Amino acid sequence: MSGSLPDGVRFIGPEEGSLPAWQPGHAPDPTDIALCVGCGLCLPHCPTFRLTGDETASPRGRIAAMRAVNEGFREVDARFAEVMDGCLVCRACETACPSLVPYGRMLDAARYQARGSRTLPSRIARTVGVDFALGRPWVLTVATALLPVVRPLLPRRLRPLIPRIRLRDLLRRLPRVSEPDGPVRGTVALLSGCIQDRWFRSVNVATIRVLNRNGWRVVVPRQGCCGALTAHYGSLDAAQLMADDVSAAMRASGAAWIVVSAAGCSAHMKEYTGFDGAQETAASVRDVFEFLVEQGWTAPARGATETAAYHDPCHLLHSQRVAGAARGVMAAIPGFTLVEVKDGAKCCGSAGLYNVFEPAHADALMREKAANVAATGCGAVLAGNPGCAMQIQAGLRAMGASIDVRQPIEVLEAAYAADPAR
Repeated sequence: MSGSLPDGVRFIGPEEGSLPAWQPGHAPDPTDIALCVGCGLCLPHCPTFRLTGDETASPRGRIAAMRAVNEGFREVDARFAEVMDGCLVCRACETACPSLVPYGRMLDAARYQARGSRTLPSRIARTVGVDFALGRPWVLTVATALLPVVRPLLPRRLRPLIPRIRLRDLLRRLPRVSEPDGPVRGTVALLSGCIQDRWFRSVNVATIRVLNRNGWRVVVPRQGCCGALTAHYGSLDAAQLMADDVSAAMRASGAAWIVVSAAGCSAHMKEYTGFDGAQETAASVRDVFEFLVEQGWTAPARGATETAAYHDPCHLLHSQRVAGAARGVMAAIPGFTLVEVKDGAKCCGSAGLYNVFEPAHADALMREKAANVAATGCGAVLAGNPGCAMQIQAGLRAMGASIDVRQPIEVLEAAYAADPAR
C-alpha cells in the first residue's frame, strides 16, 4: 500500500504552483495560518461574531481570508481591510484555541497588508492619530493641553470617552527617581506610557507610591510610546522604532524589572522581538500586580469598607493570563470586597482605538458591559487599562449610572495612605 495521496488530493496547504498575493513587507506567517484547523471553538468567545453571527466577523473567518490571500486565491483589497479592521484583537480566541494559533500577531501583520486598501480619510486618521502623534510625546502633550478647547468640536459620541484633564497635573513631570521609605529591595523602571501618563497621571503616581511602600526604588526614564496602538493598527515599522527606543531607555536605566500599570502596554512589551535587546526587555516586563505577587508585598493594615465590581482588561486576561494577581491583592485589603461582572471576560469594546474607528460594534459592546457593571449594584468598578476605563465610564454615563471607574492600583495606594504604619 503506497503512502502517497492520489494526484490532486491534499489535506492542507496551497495548491501546487500557487503564489501568495501579499504585498511586500510584513505578512501573516504561513506556518501560523496552517495552525488553524477551523474547529470553530473560538467562535462563541469572539465578541464580534456574537454580535453579528457572521463568519467573516470571527477569528476562523478572518484566518480563512488570510489563507485565501496566502494561497493566491484573493487579493488584499478593501473587503479584506474591512474584515481585518472589524476585529477587536481582544485575543479571547487565543484563550479558547486548542491549537495555540498566535492570532494577535497574524492580525497585526494582516492589517499592515491592508494599509493601502483603506479609504483615504481612514488612512489619514491612522497616520496622524496613531503614527505621528503617538510617536512624538510633545504632540500628545500639546493635544492634551488643548482638549478643553477641542472637546466641543469633537463628534458627540467621542466627547464622553475623553476624561477631564487637570492642566496642573500635566505640567508636573513624574520624578526621575523615587526612593522607598525603608530598605531598598531593588530598582524597577516604570513605563509611564503615552495616553496613560497624559490622561491618567494619577495612576502612575499611585504605582510609584505602592512600589516605594514595598521597598522598591522607582526610576522613570525619558521615554515615548511603547508602540502597542501603532502595531495593532498595522504600522509595524513605526511600532518597531517606538519599541526599540523604549527598550533602549529601559535598559539604560539599569533597572532589573520594567513595571507597567496599563494592561495593553505590558501585553505588547512582553512580545517585543526583532531588535537588539528585545528579548531582554520582554522578559523583564511585569504588570504591576503580577510584580507585587511575584516579589512579595505588604498588605495595608486598614482600608475603606467598600464593594467594587471588577473588569478584566482583555490583554491582561487573554494575552498575559495574570488576571488573578489583581484580584488576590484587592482581596487582601481589609474591608474591600470584589464582585464579579457578568460576562466579565467579554471585551468592553474599547480595544485601543476600535471605539473610534468601529463605532457600531464598539458602542454595542460598551452598552452591554455598562449594563452588566450597573447590575452588580456596586458604587465603583475597577479597570486596569486606560482604554477600558474610558469606555466603561462613557457607557455608565450614557445610561445615567453614578458609578466611579477606578484603577486597582489607586485603591491599594489609598489603603496604604490610610495605614498609620506608613
